[in-house]
Amino acid sequence: MPFYCQQCGECCTRMGYVHSIKAELGNHEYLIRNEYTGEETSSRVSPQMLQMFDDRSTFDRWPNACPFFRCDTSEKKGFCTVYPTWPEICREFSCWRLLILDAFGRRAGRVMNGTYLACEDAMLRTVWDYHIREMEAVDDAEWIRKVTKILTRLGYTVIR
Repeated sequence: MPFYCQQCGECCTRMGYVHSIKAELGNHEYLIRNEYTGEETSSRVSPQMLQMFDDRSTFDRWPNACPFFRCDTSEKKGFCTVYPTWPEICREFSCWRLLILDAFGRRAGRVMNGTYLACEDAMLRTVWDYHIREMEAVDDAEWIRKVTKILTRLGYTVIR
């Protein structure tokens, strides 16, 4: 199932300090250390992101954010300045298996591993608790179809 990033920045600002810069290798290339695994890799700041990378104001709000994360407050979006060469752990990460948007296109909730719902919407929580949480299905594809049908009928959009 493909993952579509909403550029919210949660993974790069709120999940702990994963990456640190161990060394500057020149020409905007850096040796990065994964603080959890000890793995070291190199990444290069994209040429089109150099100006954004030089702006360190992101760290005023998120002092422990990834050193390559930048936030454009005018667009309210987060950007990885080393995206084309980002570390493997970042390439493999997805923060949800189903994204649920309300009628206005705002994030209402996310289905994480299994059937856990991370939810910001009281109505969605109620629907989930009464109609979806204990729902049975033959397999994962059927479960997703059933969830999508229920939520779509109620005005939500489900993105897989």
